[in-house]
Amino acid sequence: MGQLHRVEFTGHDGSQLAARVDVPATPPRAWALFAHCFSCSKDMLAAREITAALVEQGIGVLRFDFTGLGNSEGDFSNTNFSTNVQDLVAAAAWLEAAHGGPQLLIGHSLGGAAVIVAAHEITQVKAVATIGAPSDAAHVINAIRTHVETIEDEGEAEVELAGRAFVLKRQFLEDVRGAKVTEAAAGLKRPLLVLHAPRDETVGIDNATGLFVAARHPKSFISLDRADHLLTGPDDARRAGKMIAAWAEPYIFGAVRAAPVQEAGGTRDVVVRETGRGKFENAVMIGDFAGIADEPVDVGGGGRGPDPYEYVAAGLGACTSMTLRMYADRKGWPLERVSVAISHSKDHIDDCLHCEEGRKIDVFDRAITIEGDLDAVQRARMMEIADKCPVHQTLEAGGHVRTVETPPKST
Repeated sequence: MGQLHRVEFTGHDGSQLAARVDVPATPPRAWALFAHCFSCSKDMLAAREITAALVEQGIGVLRFDFTGLGNSEGDFSNTNFSTNVQDLVAAAAWLEAAHGGPQLLIGHSLGGAAVIVAAHEITQVKAVATIGAPSDAAHVINAIRTHVETIEDEGEAEVELAGRAFVLKRQFLEDVRGAKVTEAAAGLKRPLLVLHAPRDETVGIDNATGLFVAARHPKSFISLDRADHLLTGPDDARRAGKMIAAWAEPYIFGAVRAAPVQEAGGTRDVVVRETGRGKFENAVMIGDFAGIADEPVDVGGGGRGPDPYEYVAAGLGACTSMTLRMYADRKGWPLERVSVAISHSKDHIDDCLHCEEGRKIDVFDRAITIEGDLDAVQRARMMEIADKCPVHQTLEAGGHVRTVETPPKST
């Protein structure tokens, strides 16, 4: 996933709140702040998977435990919806000081309602996304409805939520009843994405309708199909994270940075570094460009990116296409487009003079498609020129790798 840092910051009442900062393997293109659901934690499945999907897209993420939950300090019984909003504002202040974010707010369930309200106090936020969020914070009372009378009569009651016991006080009921989430959505003045599962039995789909109708454009809705409220199905949370990243891109990334200009004959170092996710996954960085390398699932990898030989094949294909383009332009030939398909295998080659007896060598099969009004002589010449591609010549001649050890960079 990249780098992980455990941090703490001061919450609304002075308690130290436990947080995680997940950083992409390459410099973050933007920062997101994630708010978990009522009585949940930053380490729940949905939070982890959504974060992983965002990090894959170059977005750094801060997620934290609200006061009195997870690993954070404080008394949960003294918290309410308003204090959650205050904790979010405190988290955003920490993230702004540390990394210049957040540009994106994401909230799950009651956390979704909280980010809509909190966005009004976080000026740097450019977009807001909610997942299974209620249009009325008082909706959470449905989860404790059998205890409401006791709380109102006696001032507090112990309730069980997600298998854990919590004490809720009368002030909690009064606070959520007074929250104005729909009104906050109407005055958000930021792009809003509402994700909701039609079959959500905890927070009904009508809540998504309420938020979407109240919000002003630009606004978007994405159905989470068969997902449940907590996104516990295979890939449900990861899919939601990918969709959020794709939707948010034009709002939070801003103008795409131009690639650095290379001097004539200049080269850039290729840096490859393990991401920490899966057994083989690596981030591949070339200047401002980034990609992922991985091995297929059947050999123990995650299958999230090209394998090393596919990168070599891509280099051969790109070099072939560029070489043909340069030659055709120099000749003034009407070449429209070049396409190169490469496959890699290991095989015995009859005319391999330098191979050991019986040894297989790497073979790159290359199929070139030349589009344009070229005659047969020109096409034949283009195929000859393909063999003069520098990467082709390097592979044919063989190269030499010089290796040294360097100390790790201090952090």
